[in-house]
Amino acid sequence: MSRLDRQSFLGPNSDVILNAATVGFVGGGGGGSHAVQQSAHMGIGGYVNVDPDIIEDTNTNRLVGGTLADVASKLPKVEIAERLIRGLQPGARVISVPDDWHKAADDLKLCDVIVGAVDSFRAREELERFARKHLIPYIDIGMDVHDLGKNGFLVCGQVILSMPGAPCMRCCGFITDERLAQEAKRYGAAGSRPQVVWSNGVLASTAIGLMTQLLTPWHPNPPTFVFLDYDGNRGTMTRNPRMDVLKNHVCPHHPADETGDPLFDIRTQAFTPRPVAKAKTLPGEPVPWWRCAWNMLTGWAS
Repeated sequence: MSRLDRQSFLGPNSDVILNAATVGFVGGGGGGSHAVQQSAHMGIGGYVNVDPDIIEDTNTNRLVGGTLADVASKLPKVEIAERLIRGLQPGARVISVPDDWHKAADDLKLCDVIVGAVDSFRAREELERFARKHLIPYIDIGMDVHDLGKNGFLVCGQVILSMPGAPCMRCCGFITDERLAQEAKRYGAAGSRPQVVWSNGVLASTAIGLMTQLLTPWHPNPPTFVFLDYDGNRGTMTRNPRMDVLKNHVCPHHPADETGDPLFDIRTQAFTPRPVAKAKTLPGEPVPWWRCAWNMLTGWAS
């Protein structure tokens, strides 16, 4: 009996598919640590964990897997994530990058999905643009706390699935030039943003559910665009109205001719046969639909 038997409803060979998948996690704090933990429980086999920070005392109210001893040892957040993963997946393929995500670009290019739990709109836009260029689904999670004065505080957040060709975070109005400009003016003066463990958990769980829909045969028609609003005061996760407005919308912000690595130089390519990359999916194993599209574009059949 496999430890994953109780999730066999995800479809034939789902455990093999999940083990073959590689997921990038950018941001190893509150939301990111939840997402990594759940992926390890599910049986994801490959990880690219990216975060430049070490754990601090104020992280311990929400960073899953972090301990007070880690604070004393000034342990990098990516090392905490790797320790958590290996406690469940001893043979996992883990790349830990204790640096800015741009330094992990070559590793992130190989991911099947990227989950972003970053703090700024600028970082979100850059991550999404990177994922679009390399035809990688990007799932963004984030939360905030707003002071309502006499009415207390509002805990809120979002989960957005951005797929190549489908509406992006600019299409749905989540990222705008105005927001980026306001953020730039506040840069360095905003201080630490309020965070709580339960809202990060809700957002991360929703993101991992979307990731599972994309990777496994469980969901026959995986979504191409998702924009969900989280209201922590009411305890609800609801569809943003733009999901219906943007149905069948083709993104104008990331044209198809902008895909691929801008630094690619054909003169430097040896054109040697690809090694074990074909073994990413086994004979008879369902292939994610966006991977099929990639294979058609590159002429490489899995």
